Amino acid sequence: MAAEASRAAGALKPPTAPAAAPPAPEPAVDTRTWIAIFAAILGVFMAILDIQVTNASLREIRGSLSATVEEGSWMTTSYLAAEVVVIPLTAFFVRVFSARVYMLGNVALFLVFSTLCGYAWNLPSMIVFRALQGFTGGALIPTAMTLILTRLPPSKRTIGLAWLMLSSTMAPAFGPTLGGILTNLYGWPSIFFINWAPGMLMLAGLAYGLGREPLQLKLLREADWPAIASMAIGLGSLIVFLEEGNSKDWFASDLIRGCALAALLGIVAWVAILQTRDKPFVNLSLFARRTFGVSSLVGAAAGMGLYGSTFVLPLFLSEIAGYNSLRIGEVIMWMGLPQIVMMPLAAAFAKRFDNRVLCSIGLLLFAGSCFMNSTMDATTGYDQLVFSQVLRALGQPLIVLTLSNFAIHRVELTNLSSASGLYNMARILGGAVGTAILATTITLREHFHSARLGESVSLFSGAVQERLEQLTGRFVAQGSDPVSAGQQAMVALDHLVRRESYVMAYNDCFFILGCVLTGSIAVMWLADRVIAGGK
Repeated sequence: MAAEASRAAGALKPPTAPAAAPPAPEPAVDTRTWIAIFAAILGVFMAILDIQVTNASLREIRGSLSATVEEGSWMTTSYLAAEVVVIPLTAFFVRVFSARVYMLGNVALFLVFSTLCGYAWNLPSMIVFRALQGFTGGALIPTAMTLILTRLPPSKRTIGLAWLMLSSTMAPAFGPTLGGILTNLYGWPSIFFINWAPGMLMLAGLAYGLGREPLQLKLLREADWPAIASMAIGLGSLIVFLEEGNSKDWFASDLIRGCALAALLGIVAWVAILQTRDKPFVNLSLFARRTFGVSSLVGAAAGMGLYGSTFVLPLFLSEIAGYNSLRIGEVIMWMGLPQIVMMPLAAAFAKRFDNRVLCSIGLLLFAGSCFMNSTMDATTGYDQLVFSQVLRALGQPLIVLTLSNFAIHRVELTNLSSASGLYNMARILGGAVGTAILATTITLREHFHSARLGESVSLFSGAVQERLEQLTGRFVAQGSDPVSAGQQAMVALDHLVRRESYVMAYNDCFFILGCVLTGSIAVMWLADRVIAGGK
């Protein structure tokens, strides 16, 4: 009886749950894959560097090509427009040509067009070669991110993204420095020829590290060319509108009005056409996902801060402090050097802490550095700017790395290429929008401050009369007659007012950047909680 009862009780026991299967081990990453990824990251550095590297040498290039300041700006505009247009197309072109063929082809063409830029014989030829350079260089940015996301297991992606983000933030910091050094030593063509050094390393690394894959050229016949054409017209026109608008007094120019209309119609047509497609070449619906949309929006704000600060600060150092390109580079470089140490720490923190917290800290540091720069005066120089640059360098890795983690959070493997392209497009567009806003702010606020200061500089003021007497005496001592010396004193006083007006306008720009970055902290907390490598 006891035995029967025991058997009956055993039969009534619920079945034991099977032991949970251990998680499948991640595949090991071989050396060839790491070589390919680091070669691709080198390409990102080279492509972004070439946006900034010409800024320190524009005066020499314009002189050689007999171009005005306004005409010379097209060298940067054409590069940036082509870069923004090609970024959303990279996922499609990778499917058509394979990652290996597409990346090798773009690197080779980038080197050819860089060389042609060095040999440009007039401004139109330079603009064309810069556009072709931007079209091939821009493709290297999202393809590098796609390689990291598709060739590395989740546990390794954070370190790969960390190196990628380091290259994208270091390039704007070192671009003016490198351009100034090369121009001073070897002339401006050398800033284009130097691309052959990293370019050959890239070609070797990609050829060795990426395996051959079949081409799918038939996709070219099936491509959605109306959507691609409308996108190219819309984004290209938008960049021209943003980059050239301030110098042409915005809507007072027929060109700017035309670009604004073309940008509006092109982008609306692009979005409308893609909504009717079952398989669009880029998945714009990713923007509707809360976390991806937040990462793109905050990424645009961070791009505004990064490109805006590297636009305004060199202007201040050149126009107010009187620094040459090499000395400007020494200041800007402090925005890059500390990142070499900070980026690995950011990668480690991203695996342990809520990325929203880390991004908020980074935004706060970056905003704090901008607010520090909003109190500059005409005597501010290298010693007073180093700390704010270091503070900026500590914040940027926390921002860019965590934002890339948000951009890929819960994104399916089939959408990773689209996510990479759209996120990078948003970041670069944010930089273009920010630069346009700041350029306009400098113009408007300089006029405002000049008018306000001019109201207080009255010839009936005792302080003004005393200052004019001092300046007149100085010019008389230098050999001028009393009448000419008086006129020179008035001119010098006017220059002093204009100088202080520009200083105040630059301060306003940094204050705007600080406010935008601070406001982005609230937006950041709309995203999901993310820990790199977690769920």
